[in-house]
Amino acid sequence: MLKPEVLVDFLKDNHVTFYSGVPDSLLKDFCAYVDDEFPKDNHIIAANEGAAIGLGIGYHLSSGKTPLIYLQNSGLGNTVNPLLSLASSEVYSIPILLLIGWRGEPGVKDEPQHIHQGRVTPNLLDAMDIPYIIIDSQMSQDEVLNSIIDQLDICNKEKKPVCVLVRKGTFETYKKKSNESPHNDLKLEREEAVEIAAKECEKDAVIVCTTGMLSRELFEYRANNRLDHGKDFLCVGGMGHASQIATGISINQKERPVYCFDGDGASLMHMGSMAISGTKNLPNLIHIVFNNGCHESVGGQPTVAQEISLSKVALSLGYKFALTVDNKRDFVEVIRKAKEFYSTSFIEVLVRPGHRADIGRPTTTPKQNKEGLMETLDQKI
Repeated sequence: MLKPEVLVDFLKDNHVTFYSGVPDSLLKDFCAYVDDEFPKDNHIIAANEGAAIGLGIGYHLSSGKTPLIYLQNSGLGNTVNPLLSLASSEVYSIPILLLIGWRGEPGVKDEPQHIHQGRVTPNLLDAMDIPYIIIDSQMSQDEVLNSIIDQLDICNKEKKPVCVLVRKGTFETYKKKSNESPHNDLKLEREEAVEIAAKECEKDAVIVCTTGMLSRELFEYRANNRLDHGKDFLCVGGMGHASQIATGISINQKERPVYCFDGDGASLMHMGSMAISGTKNLPNLIHIVFNNGCHESVGGQPTVAQEISLSKVALSLGYKFALTVDNKRDFVEVIRKAKEFYSTSFIEVLVRPGHRADIGRPTTTPKQNKEGLMETLDQKI
């Protein structure tokens, strides 16, 4: 297995000292070491993977050096435009070292949302003319470093993006120097907040829930209380798109209450979508962001969401009602106010980071989830 500190020291020796990306569970130990090792201006957790490419391009233009951009392969889609229309050797010719976690590799057990993406990842890189190597835990550290230096040579000589594709289990565990979150003083747990919101939803309401822990907690709440799962759409993939799915349902069924249960990392990823939801003036849509200030399901890396006011952002993007709360009593009260407001509403609820170690996963397939929701939406109110 590869020690994160060995790779980072090697990269530093080869003048790679700027890192940006979106966290991935396969790369969490690498990212944790980078976060400990570099000042904040040299390690930026981006809003989305395409934005990380932009940061890397800006770094190269201003320094002449090669940036490292890390991501899960599910984020490749967000990088396609800036990689092909800006960084390509046929356009601006920008050297970028991509470090990509390979979720859904064929033959390796993984979750449904990773299977298709994992199967086509090498083909996508080939189609994008991005040279790649694959590293794994069976390779010695010398073998890994020799392979990466060859990629860096191509990257720097040909002034083009190259990729290191990382198999599951490649990195050794690294314990971060400080795991203390600046948000641990918050009283409300996210799982409790999810339960509060679900209980406040009207009988005929449906919930579109973002990827990650939120969907797992909503599913488990329904299961533990023997409630129907057919009122929920769990976005097990497609991070950042839950609000637009909810908006699409709201527009087509204006008599039905629709809720979007969103995460802070997801809302930051495609924040421009909030302007579409906000300006539609939908009386039946309530958008709730459970803001714990981190990318919890992939390692707890921080977001900037608790350094800004998402409710103020929402107001500026067209939502007519938007408030931030941080306790159970106010949360219940503001949900009830939003239901009476009859226009697109936004609630930011500040919650503690962390989750139960034994939190389950959905036991239904994505197709079963879709069919159950469509049966609900087909019923008259």
